[in-house]
Amino acid sequence: MSAQLLLVDDEPGLREAVKDYLQESGFSVQVASNAREGWDLMQQNTPDLVISDVMMPQVDGYQFLKQLREDPRFQALPVVFLTAKGMTGDRIQGYQAGVDAYLPKPFDPDELVAIVENLLTRRTAAPPATGEEVETPDIAELANQIAQIKALLTQRSAISQSPAPFKIDLTPREQSVLNLVAEGLMNKEIARRLETSVRNVEKYVSRLFSKTGTNSRTELVRFALEHGLAK
Repeated sequence: MSAQLLLVDDEPGLREAVKDYLQESGFSVQVASNAREGWDLMQQNTPDLVISDVMMPQVDGYQFLKQLREDPRFQALPVVFLTAKGMTGDRIQGYQAGVDAYLPKPFDPDELVAIVENLLTRRTAAPPATGEEVETPDIAELANQIAQIKALLTQRSAISQSPAPFKIDLTPREQSVLNLVAEGLMNKEIARRLETSVRNVEKYVSRLFSKTGTNSRTELVRFALEHGLAK
């Protein structure tokens, strides 16, 4: 069965164009012209992922996202923002509100499809949360990644650095998490160091994956070392 997506955008032309492209890419897509309509649709059929515009009348994307994150049913639901607002401050506001990816208009529809597929794959691969003792991925895999990270750190001076291939804006908390991941710490250790929950750390690590286009802690640390992102 194809993944069910909900697309919320008040621009009819863009809404239909994005819907058609996503359907051609194999997704099942429901559309809503505003956040209230989108919310009503979600009560009938919970999607696998939500794509929402930010600048909408009455209820904007940030308010819609806040409504989703306050509902236990939708706290872990992947959300992608599509918006004409591309300033760093706006992106930071989106990430702090709990958005998983942020794509400024105009955008390449292939990039949107790649983001959607990446978020859906990560969600499918993650085990259901049963409390803060659970870490994602499983302990054995995470331990293997930590070992690989520590091996990378011993090679740090031999890894040639180059500018990142795209602009990456990290919030102060994301930078702190990245630095600790690059030290080879596990989520529980990072949570203890930053005095936060394991769930929050997992959320920050997930955002770092999205922002850097990586899929594992080892890839993330290698990317950070190669592009001078880890301090």
